[in-house]
Amino acid sequence: MSMDNRGKEPIQEGSSRSAVPSGDHLPQPTQLSRYESQKRRDWNTFGQYLSNQRPPVGISQCNSTHVLEFLRYLDQFGKTKVHFNGCVYFGQPEPPGPCTCPLKQAWGSLDALIGRLRAAYEENGGLPETNPFASSSIRVYLREVRDSQAKARGIPYKKKKKRPNRSLMKPNSSNTSSSIPLHQS
Repeated sequence: MSMDNRGKEPIQEGSSRSAVPSGDHLPQPTQLSRYESQKRRDWNTFGQYLSNQRPPVGISQCNSTHVLEFLRYLDQFGKTKVHFNGCVYFGQPEPPGPCTCPLKQAWGSLDALIGRLRAAYEENGGLPETNPFASSSIRVYLREVRDSQAKARGIPYKKKKKRPNRSLMKPNSSNTSSSIPLHQS
């Protein structure tokens, strides 16, 4: 009986864990986090997309053009209404009626997807410098999607600014521009 120990800590001598499970204590399969499960699902979906291309494309031959085609392919499954420039509801956050504008993938969903695929690529042996998901053309595409969706909804995208942690700041400090945390000795 062979056990697969990939991704697990090696068992140290003197460890309380046994290398061979006893009959009454079978090992439980490790439960993946929601993020890890989604990342695996996304990676498998992208691999399936590449294998369905004519001719099929191997992951080692994949480049940013394939990634962009995949993102555009996913738009057909989107649920976010993106109004065209000529639509009467263009720029309205909550349009009063239906229109024929297409449903697309939301920018936030695409951004999160690219982040997961970028990590999965490197976890599956890809080099960071050849990662097609980290390409500048992907960043440009995502920025264009974000800006066009914000305009179509009439809601400008504003990057959230990081705030200093207020609980670490000295209360009633005469120097309000300082955000040096207090250290109790």
